[in-house]
Amino acid sequence: MYYNGIYHLFYQYNPKGSVWGNIVWAHSVSKDLINWIHLEPAIYPSKKFDKYGAWSGSATILPDNKPIILYTGVVDMKMGEVQNYAIPANLSDPYLRKWIKPNNNPLIVPDNSINKTQFRDPTTAWMGQDGLWRIVIGSLRKHRGLAILYKSRDFMRWIKAKHPLHSSANTGNWECPDFFPVSLKNTNGLDVSYRGKNVKYVLKNSLDVTRFEYYTIGVYDTKRDRYIPDKNFIDGWKGLRLDYGNFYASKSFYDPSKNRRIVWGWVNESDILPDDEIKKGWAGLQAIPRKVWLHPTAKQLVQWPIEELETLRKQKVQLNNKKLRKGRKIEVKGITPAQADVEVIFSFSSLDKAEQFDPKWADLYAQDVCAIKGSTVRGGLGPFGLLTLASKNLEEYTPIFFRVFKAQTNYKVLMCSDARRSTLKQNEAMYKPSFAGYVDVDLVDKKLALRSLIDNSVVESFGAGGKTCIISRVYPTIAIHENAHLFAFNNGTEIITIETLNAWSMDAPKLK
Repeated sequence: MYYNGIYHLFYQYNPKGSVWGNIVWAHSVSKDLINWIHLEPAIYPSKKFDKYGAWSGSATILPDNKPIILYTGVVDMKMGEVQNYAIPANLSDPYLRKWIKPNNNPLIVPDNSINKTQFRDPTTAWMGQDGLWRIVIGSLRKHRGLAILYKSRDFMRWIKAKHPLHSSANTGNWECPDFFPVSLKNTNGLDVSYRGKNVKYVLKNSLDVTRFEYYTIGVYDTKRDRYIPDKNFIDGWKGLRLDYGNFYASKSFYDPSKNRRIVWGWVNESDILPDDEIKKGWAGLQAIPRKVWLHPTAKQLVQWPIEELETLRKQKVQLNNKKLRKGRKIEVKGITPAQADVEVIFSFSSLDKAEQFDPKWADLYAQDVCAIKGSTVRGGLGPFGLLTLASKNLEEYTPIFFRVFKAQTNYKVLMCSDARRSTLKQNEAMYKPSFAGYVDVDLVDKKLALRSLIDNSVVESFGAGGKTCIISRVYPTIAIHENAHLFAFNNGTEIITIETLNAWSMDAPKLK
């Protein structure tokens, strides 16, 4: 949340180890979303209504400029869940270090119609025209994901609505739901209680079964308190994702200081053995905060790293009008490839060499197609892109690339972040997927843009100005620190031109 000139980040944290358990609400503050001060935990299990865990939730700024947190408490060893609140102990403290949990908790106890072990993660509250506050809580009934709606006049007494805000069959449990308006006119963000015209609404949920995040865009019928996705949106596993990689449990908030909505996700590990996490001493991190807005077509969201990230840029290198013939690569020198920000525009003179899209792939996920058509599989128009965190002789690398296919009536652009060759480390439990998503882009100008943020074990990539986003967690053993390299490459028969490539070494933020 943003409150009185300070950004507050609350996050799930185990102070006693690097594996899941003993969960508290850690708390960090910042004036720029880049440099952070770590504080003591804001909320930790201490009462009968959260004795076995203080789980995810949200913050709301009430009209009297007082913040309030709603969070899920675990009340018994059977993992029964209730919804609690916490408030600052001292509003004059700019960092809001201390939080108290009043004795009238819990605020919401699940009734008999609700699975009490699948009832969590309350959203930021919004106020309707009737003066009632509303929140959504994620849940499940008979494999059907639910966004259960509650209403309150005073934020203390909550009544469950007759119907969920929305639900969808065969999706499994909905975690970390997020519901917010987006403007049809510009990229500005909107407060969740905004009631003006020219808006659409976004409903995002994190699906526990797949460990991915999905969203739809639609309309909010305020009279019936129902959300209705627009036609052509898939409401489930084959739907649009905020990110097609290691990205889960995201939360957005409205930032009034710059009139924007920011979405922030958790980047989980791919090195999944508990022994590895214990050895490292930590597990999981936050992605780069992203500004999020509605694309002018209203067909999808667009995300882009917050502008403050550019304050970490140091020395810069630039390439212009470099030709990449089939099988050729160009090394990007003069920066620190293990910690870099790279923006590149690729162009090509013709679409004639685009490969045919196999109709059988229509039923596959994009990452399955990427597994078939990887960065080393020679194609027509692609694969081309970047080889990040690469060893000098390419024993290890993580390629971020495009591949253009010709479908029956149009072209399909596949964007991949393929971790399969990211490390020589042999570990059967390591998750090394070929993450991928399709990019809805008009190729009339025969150009594709890519931005990749590279940070030692993280490669966060944005295709076509933020239409498709993919985070990969990778753990190179050779291509680390000064031994990491960065290349632009082309393994297609069509010549690819690097119109412009700008790359920067990235400084480390200040942490206290």
